[in-house]
Order: sequence, then structure tokens, then C-alpha cells
Amino acid sequence: MGQAQGQPARSARCIALVGPYLSGKTTLLESILARTGAVKRQGTVTAKNTVGDASDEARHHGMSVELNVATVDFLDDSFTFLDCPGSIEFQADAANVLTACDAAVVVCEPDEKKVPALQLILKQLEDRGIPHFLFLNKIDKADTRVRDIVPMLQPASAVPLVLRQVPIWEKDIVSGFIDLALKRAHVYREHAPSEVIEMPRALAEREQEARFSMLEQLADYDDELMEQLLEDVEPPRDKVFDDLATELREGVICPVLFGSAENGNGILRLLKALRHEAPFVQSTVARIGADGASSCAYVMKTFHTAHAGKLSLARVLAGTFADGDSVFGGESEERIAGVFALLGQEPVKRDAAKPGDTVAFGRLESVRTGATLSTEKGASLKIEPGEIAEPVFGLAIEAKEKKDDVKLTAGLAKIIEEDPSLSISHDQDMGQMVLWGQGEMHLRVALERLIRKYGVAASTHPRQIPYKETIRKSTEVRGRHKKQSGGHGQFGDVVVTIGPLARGQGFEFSDKITGGVVPKNYIPSVEIGVRDYLHTGPLGFPVVDVAVCLIDGSYHSVDSSDMAFRQAGRLAMSEGMPQCQPVLLEPVMAVEIAVPSEATARINSIVSSHRGQILGFDARPGWPGWDVVQAHIPEAEIQNLIVELRSATAGVGTFHAELDHLAELVGKAADQVLAHRGDKAA
Repeated sequence: MGQAQGQPARSARCIALVGPYLSGKTTLLESILARTGAVKRQGTVTAKNTVGDASDEARHHGMSVELNVATVDFLDDSFTFLDCPGSIEFQADAANVLTACDAAVVVCEPDEKKVPALQLILKQLEDRGIPHFLFLNKIDKADTRVRDIVPMLQPASAVPLVLRQVPIWEKDIVSGFIDLALKRAHVYREHAPSEVIEMPRALAEREQEARFSMLEQLADYDDELMEQLLEDVEPPRDKVFDDLATELREGVICPVLFGSAENGNGILRLLKALRHEAPFVQSTVARIGADGASSCAYVMKTFHTAHAGKLSLARVLAGTFADGDSVFGGESEERIAGVFALLGQEPVKRDAAKPGDTVAFGRLESVRTGATLSTEKGASLKIEPGEIAEPVFGLAIEAKEKKDDVKLTAGLAKIIEEDPSLSISHDQDMGQMVLWGQGEMHLRVALERLIRKYGVAASTHPRQIPYKETIRKSTEVRGRHKKQSGGHGQFGDVVVTIGPLARGQGFEFSDKITGGVVPKNYIPSVEIGVRDYLHTGPLGFPVVDVAVCLIDGSYHSVDSSDMAFRQAGRLAMSEGMPQCQPVLLEPVMAVEIAVPSEATARINSIVSSHRGQILGFDARPGWPGWDVVQAHIPEAEIQNLIVELRSATAGVGTFHAELDHLAELVGKAADQVLAHRGDKAA
């Protein structure tokens, strides 16, 4: 087949490799590089010699922790493959790059346990209208028939999974396949192209059955094909391929191919399917609303490299971008310092980039991931970037050596620029900086990068919880500040009532002064003194939900001053508050936990073990087979919630939390908090 229908030019294409953790995406990329001649010998993840996963962190942990990029040529067509991490903790890269990809290859295993993780991937592609294939990897290790595997995986997909191949089995080993579109049988050759063989007689009936099923699924969206099937007319081969390409682009089917990336099996068939059926950049431009732009590139990822400096990986959607061109879309006008192709982490200088090309632009210092670039000043087009999951795990962080504070801040800024799913918050009340991310491993890798790339060693510890305190009883107390040290003295005398307010009312100050016993001009100073005390109450925490009323006092015509009455107000509070039965308050969060339905019972148990209260649960809208559990959980108990949640849901569960209210904390839990506070004060 030649050029796909409706495409004016065979521009370079951009294909994302996505899929659940450990499904073999990096191995598939390596196999593609070997099959297209981009590398002389196929590396392996275990040998740590692959083009992808070349960073120290990826090789140390044996998993993808950032995007891998490689551009290859196949039958005179150019493809850039973007291998995205599979762990849910590192999926921000996929969210960003998918925006401007032409299609995706979803790599998965024939494993029912991976269905929820597969659904996470497919749902994102479906919601964003991105055409996608399913590559069933590790077929050589499958212990289930393909005819059973596809129905097993179907609940993960909102569109039909259309099987494109039938395996040929020999002594319980997949030795080849039958291409249902071509009606040809092939036998695998390890790390070499498969060979066409005569159709095995024993599989003739199975081939006819599977082919008819494929055509029936295609005919659901093609009346002409449906008529041909009803009249028992064999549709032309070109008609079948046109339908496969059209229905893939329209997102109404997900074709299923299979193979073994480790052995190089099924790779050529996958590449040919991408070449014939994957859409070109013009379709992507229409999908993301970039029509009409004369100059446009979307920034998919930011890299900070040791030798080339900052690189902005971008997909060119319209116009030409060359070395030295001025571009707009960052915080200021920038000049491109080199256009590069990437092979893993190695930049290779190339000529100007045209529509369809995926390249790295050098040293665009103010340009961020998700930016829309143009060579035209004043261009208004802004492509909406992918949605990044909110952080669910945080650790307080500080430089191990005080002299590295500035280096830590600068290093974190660059790491966050590379990975926007990381973030930093500064809590002035707690006096801590918190690094937030998608999980324990996510933050561990970030800290390892800090040391390797920027030479900054940081220490982390559980973040402090913003406890508060309030009172249960009322009291009346006098506060007198009197000091004489020659010359003018200091005198301020106040009587106040201190009482509790309803939860959430904060702080109220009033006065009932009559007869001028406390001059009006000093009353604001009394309030300031009271507020000074509220920063740290008798238990050592900020005080809330308290009402203070100034009811009496006295003054000295010479020695009284604003400062004296401020001190008097503070003294009254320090003497009165311990008499009011102070009690600790802890923040309680409203939490929504999203999990596969089969895990809901386990989640209920986890919530209870975290001093949580289940409020209810319901089906997750738009997510068949998922539930959302609503609960109230103390913030102190949420710190490691994501770790248990992921463990109970094969890595796919997540949650959203926001402050709901403050609740009294008493008993052993309160004693532990106060003891910890005492230790810190000591």
C-alpha cells in the first residue's frame, strides 16, 4: 500500500510507546532500533545496554523513570518513537507528549492482573482522541490462547479490540502468525524478518473464523463492507486496509498485534501497520485545534544535559524552525541554539525542522514544557498541554549542608522543569519546604538526580502536620505590665475574658470598656498583644476558635504606652489560656479514593486503619469497573496512604484530598504529638 488516504504528504510521524509498568516498552524500542538499523545490535534491559533507560537512575532501579526518544527511518518514512515510563508515578511524561503525537502503541502483557493499569492508559488515549494500536508483548510466554486474551483485555477498552493476527503454535510455542488482513502465514526468525509460508491446513478454519470476525467489527462502521459480508463477497484487500486506517484514525477501533520484543518477533509487522495506517501530522493539527497556524511547535519535554545544556523537545506542527531563528512562546523572545535529533540521551545536530519533525531545540532558557512556540511575534495560538496528576506524596526537604541551600533551590527548579509532576511548597508556619510528587519512588529518583546532576545532597523527613489548638472553657484574667527603670516607666493593665468559639470561627476580639479606664487609642494595642500570643498557645501550636473581650483595666497618664498595653494583652493570654482546658486540634481531610471495584473492600479496611471514617462509595463516572470511596481521614494519617493504596490495587489506585475541618485530638494520639513537639522544643 502507498500513502494513506486523505493525507497530502508523507511527513515524519511521532509515535508514543505507552503501557503498564514492566510491559516491555523499552525493549520494544530497542527492537525497533535494531530492526530499522539505527543500532547494530539489540541491547537488553538486564544487560543495561539499551539506548533507552540510559540514566543512572533508570539502570539502578531497572525501570523507565523518564522519556526515551529515538528517530528512525523505515522504508523511506521517518518515525520518532517516544518511550514513556509505565509506572503511574512517572506518567507525567506521557500526559505531555501525547498532546502532539500522531498515534500511540499500547504495549501490554497477556496478564489479567494488568487490566486496571491498561485501562488507565487506554482511557487517557480515548478521552484525548489519540489513535492507538495494542501490541500484545511477550506472546512467547503466554499461557492463554489469544482468542481468550483479547476478550480478557476488552473491559479495559471503550472501543472494540480488533485482532489483526492469529498465532501459529508448535509444541506450545508461538512460532509465527497469520496476518488476517493479508491472508498470509509467517514464521518467526529470531531478530530477523519473518518468512512467508504456506497457510497451515490445520489453521485454515481458525483463520477464516478470525478474519470474518475482524471484518464484522470493521463493517460496524462501513455499510458497504457490511453489504459485501452479507452477500458473501470477498472485499478487496485495499478496501480492508483503508477501513483499518480510517477507523483507527477515527478512534472507533483499537487494532491488536502481537509479538515478542525481546526476540524481535512481530516488530516488522508493527512497523508496517504504523507506516500504512497511522495518521500524519495534519490529522494531529486538526485534533488539537492548531489549524491555520503558519508557524507552530509544541514543547513536549524539557531536558537539562551536561554537555548540550537545556534542550526543549518539540513537535513541529506548522512552518520551519532553524538554528538561529527567534521564537516566541516563552517568557521572552528566544533564539534557537541548535536543532537536534535525539537517540536516547544523545543529541545529534541536524538541519531545519519542518512540519511533522520531532526535534530538540537548544538553549531556550525561558521556554517551559507545554509551551506553544512560533517564529512569528504575537502569535495567539496556545495548545492545551496534558493534564498532570496532582501530587499525592510529600516529604520535607532541606540541604544536608547549610551552604548548599541556594544550590538545592536551583537544582530543584531544574528538576521540576524537567518533570512538572514534581512541585515545591513552602510552609512558613511549619518552617519547612516540602517536595511533592506521585509517590515514594518518584521522590527517591528526584533526590538521586539532585546528587548526580547538581551535586546537592538533601535530607528528607516526614512533613510536619499543621496542628492547631483551642479551648473548652472560659475564664476572666488580668494582665498587668509594670516596669520602672528610671525616667518614664511602662504601665499597662487589662482585664479580659477568654472563651471558646464554634469550630471554624477563627478569632474574635471585642471590648466593653466604659469610663475610659483603658483609653481608646490603646485598645488596638491590646488586640495586637492578644494576637501575638495566639501564634503559640499553651500546647505549643497556633490557637483558633477563641473569643477575647477587653472588659476592664487601668492606665498611667505618663507611663502608659502602646507597647505597654500590647505586653499587658499578651500577659493576660499567657496566664488565662492554660486555665481554659486547651485541647489539640488536627486537620481532617475530605478524601476521594479511586480504585478498581474489586479492591473497594480492601480500601475500606485501609481507611479504617488510618483512623478514617467511610462516608460512602459510588461507581466512578465514566470508568466501568471502578469505584470512588469518600472518607474523612486525619492529615497525619495520609502521609503514607498512597503507598498502601498502590499496594492494594496493583499500582493503579489514587486519591484527591482537601482540608475539610479541624477535629479534637485526645488520648494516646494527642500525647504522642505533644511529646514530639516537646522533643523538638528541647
